Amino acid sequence: MSRRGTRPSRPAGRRPGGARPADACPCGRPEPYDACCGRFHTGAAAAPTAEALMRSRYGAFVRGDVPYLLRTWHPRTRPARLDLDPGMRWTGLEILGTTDGSAFHSTGTVTFRASFRGGSLHERSRFERVDGVWVYVDGEFLDP
Repeated sequence: MSRRGTRPSRPAGRRPGGARPADACPCGRPEPYDACCGRFHTGAAAAPTAEALMRSRYGAFVRGDVPYLLRTWHPRTRPARLDLDPGMRWTGLEILGTTDGSAFHSTGTVTFRASFRGGSLHERSRFERVDGVWVYVDGEFLDP
C-alpha cells in the first residue's frame, strides 16, 4: 500500500512576526542553510525524499548552483547545459502537495508554487530514485 498525502506548507520567506534570519535556508524550512539544503548542495548528504530534493533544487535556483541542478537531474532528461537568468530573483516556495516520494517509494511528485519578482511558477514535478538517490525527471506547468 502506498502512502499518499497533500499537506500544504508555509511559503518560504514568510515567518510570523518578522523577517527571515540571514542564514535561513531559501527553501522555507526553519533550519539554517548549512543544516538544511546546504548539506545537499555540498554533497555531504543526499535528499531523503522527493520533497526534500524539490526544496533543495529551489534553493539551488535561488543561489545559482547550476552544478547541483544538473547533478540532481535524471540522466534521461538532463539538458547538456543550463543557463540561469542572473536577473531572476526568487522570493518564495510553497509546497502545495506531494504524492509518494518517501524512502519507501521509487517515484514521487511534488506540486509547488515558486514565486519570483513579478510572478510565480506553478508546477507538478516528477521524481525518481536512481541508484537509491532522488532525482528530478520533469515537470508539468499548471494554471495559476
